[in-house]
Amino acid sequence: MQVLVINPGSTSTRIAVYTPSGPLFERKLTHDHSIITSFPSIIGQFEYRLQEVARALDEGGIDRSGISAVVARGGLLRPVAGGTCLVNDRMVADLRNQVQGPHASNLGGLVARAIADDLGVPAYVVDPVSCDEFEPLSRVSGLPELPRRSLSHALNIKAAVRRASREIGVGLEDANYVVAHLGGGISVAACRAGSIVDVNNANEQGPFSPERAGGVPAAGLVRLAFSGDFTKEELTRNLVGRGGLVAYLGTADAVEVERRIAGGDETARLVYEAMAYQVAKEIGAMASVLAGDVQAVLITGGLANAALLVRMIRERVEFIAEVKVYPGEGEMEALAMGAFRVLQGEEEARTYE
Repeated sequence: MQVLVINPGSTSTRIAVYTPSGPLFERKLTHDHSIITSFPSIIGQFEYRLQEVARALDEGGIDRSGISAVVARGGLLRPVAGGTCLVNDRMVADLRNQVQGPHASNLGGLVARAIADDLGVPAYVVDPVSCDEFEPLSRVSGLPELPRRSLSHALNIKAAVRRASREIGVGLEDANYVVAHLGGGISVAACRAGSIVDVNNANEQGPFSPERAGGVPAAGLVRLAFSGDFTKEELTRNLVGRGGLVAYLGTADAVEVERRIAGGDETARLVYEAMAYQVAKEIGAMASVLAGDVQAVLITGGLANAALLVRMIRERVEFIAEVKVYPGEGEMEALAMGAFRVLQGEEEARTYE
């Protein structure tokens, strides 16, 4: 039994062929920047990305007849429960229409469905960004016109929860966790019995990150918006893309920041520790969502490789529960295992509505 895994990013597409015991084939396709930017929209890249994936499979000598399903990173869909979801016609339409905004991950389900249709097998997405398992209290923001939305790094958050539960020896339904995904954006989630019952939207709330501003003072943001100094696009870019470490230090590279700190750069230390401080505060807030009933605090994502940052966070939160660190994202394996859970009858595929 094999599944083809497709994970599109802004300038690359990662693909792999997995069996239940691990990968048979892995490839990262780096796309020519001039080609990517020549399309009028992200969705306009669909045919190009599809052809690139097909070419890589041919070059890798992959026998498509052995593939039982195609699985992709889910895009910005309508709110859906966690788990593995079949890519149906309704999902294809929403991905093409970019119902919650443009994002490279919207291409995942489209490419997966096209390949799967050719092979006569199902296409799935697993724990997409729009995974929504919020409780009613989690949605109230303070302004009825602006309810809180569940948009997060759900795929990696749930993969970390499954991994921790296996290691500890408890069922998903028997443990609660606070999970901090640290990457270009930072999501800190309260996970109760396997469900993400609250999480900050990394584009709008919570800690600042290497390239996102996080939850900034609202009144000050309104003043900036009406100052005449920025267009809507410029201000949005300052919040997501040019915020966080980039705004303060001119780089999103944690390795570079830690090098500066080791060289005695006190400004870099202050800003970096402030990021850790804000992550720790958000972990504490999510522990309160779970009323302190926390099996473990899980730190994952690419920045979980940053030893100094993790130590700064750990020092502030280890009083809550044991801290377990899972560096990296593990997205490809998480996608593959989501498909195998359905193919092997351990989980029923959800229908997108």
